[in-house]
Amino acid sequence: MVDGSYGNEAGSAAPEPAGGRSEEPGAALRGGGRIVVGVDGSPTSRQALAWAVEEAGYRHASLDAVAAWQVPVDFAMLPAGEGIGDAAVQMETDVKAELADALSEVEGSGLTITETVVEGPAAPVLIERSKGAEMLVVGSRGRGGFVGLLLGSVSSQCVHHAHCPVVVVHGEED
Repeated sequence: MVDGSYGNEAGSAAPEPAGGRSEEPGAALRGGGRIVVGVDGSPTSRQALAWAVEEAGYRHASLDAVAAWQVPVDFAMLPAGEGIGDAAVQMETDVKAELADALSEVEGSGLTITETVVEGPAAPVLIERSKGAEMLVVGSRGRGGFVGLLLGSVSSQCVHHAHCPVVVVHGEED
């Protein structure tokens, strides 16, 4: 199941094109656009990636696969010099490997795919990357701990604050 939404406030006027988007109807379908997809390695993010690849193919668009990472807050409680830098380097390396693994599942699509790994909280990173995009695609729930929610915190923030239309891909179990 797939949900779509604009990142506008409720009750506002019709959505205005984000910076860099054409106001001409159907312009995105002719090509040259960019679709952003959030990938955290979870099953729903992999389904979102597969959906985004298919959609980018229909639109002749490029794909920006984005993975965000951040050092957990509790690391700040460690005494200075306790390997925080090493842990951060390892986290970034792991996220890059996880993104590469997810992208290996869509090899041969013929699309231009950019791998983007950014340090920071996932929602603000994806919202920033949505500027100028034709679409942002996210899974309904990532690796968070609240099983049973229909929409996770990252996908919810993206739906409400992205600079372009948002597609939320629900997993098989949703």
